[in-house]
Amino acid sequence: MINLEIKKILDSSIGKMELDINCHIPKGEFVTIFGSSGAGKTSVLRMIAGLMKPDAGKIEVNEKILFDSNNGINTKVNQRSVGYVFQDYALFPNMTLKENLYYAARNEEEKRNADKLLRVVELEELSDRKPDNLSGGQKQRVAIARALVQNPEILLLDEPLSALDPEMRKKLQDFILKIHQSYQITTILVSHDLGEIFRLSQRVIFIDFGKIIKEGTPQEIFTDKKVSGKFKFNGSIVSIERNDVVYIVGVLIGNNLIKVVATRDEVDELNVGDKVVVVSKAFNPLIIKLK
Repeated sequence: MINLEIKKILDSSIGKMELDINCHIPKGEFVTIFGSSGAGKTSVLRMIAGLMKPDAGKIEVNEKILFDSNNGINTKVNQRSVGYVFQDYALFPNMTLKENLYYAARNEEEKRNADKLLRVVELEELSDRKPDNLSGGQKQRVAIARALVQNPEILLLDEPLSALDPEMRKKLQDFILKIHQSYQITTILVSHDLGEIFRLSQRVIFIDFGKIIKEGTPQEIFTDKKVSGKFKFNGSIVSIERNDVVYIVGVLIGNNLIKVVATRDEVDELNVGDKVVVVSKAFNPLIIKLK
């Protein structure tokens, strides 16, 4: 369990902003922190990791106090059981893949774990290469592996896939989900990508100008109503065509185009380019516009 009660005055694009976060994240959950640029998402991750000090409050992880302003507690970064994956990989260019992972290891056991992780991320054969000789996807896998060397209790992911092309992004989403499930690690992701959020997250914490304005499942946060069904896919509307008394809506899901029959009432609020969720309802697809 992660308990956050933190306050911090931050500089934003429109002046001073008070970050005031109070939330609880169950152990083993996959949570996304969502919000506009400058809302305070990355600052929350940095405070959990110990890279930024809150002005006031308390950070507790699995009954261990990492920060408590009232009692003068501020655990050092290297004493927090946290793995952090940055957007820009933050790999050492002068080190090989193995050396990058070994650098994070504190003892022989963690070095053995580093060797295991190279196999898990399927980069064992490239272990003697330096980062400049890797693709973006390979670099990010190394960064994730390095964050896991010390078997942390928390994995923090700060928009780790934003610089990758859609195909590689999807592959690494699968990889991150596999890592989360295999290691049963509490994972906190910062992302603006709705497809990524729906694919990975159990819960979303929506932050606006330093405050939590919503919490819930991706479905509850981004759709107007709760739905249930045998399948749910998110995509973008690429066409809306009238066919006699019904409409045919073309939805691009990944690299696949599907066509859904809809009534006039259902398409009234839909436009080409809208992000939508396609779900099953009584064996018929239903399109729900994302907020």
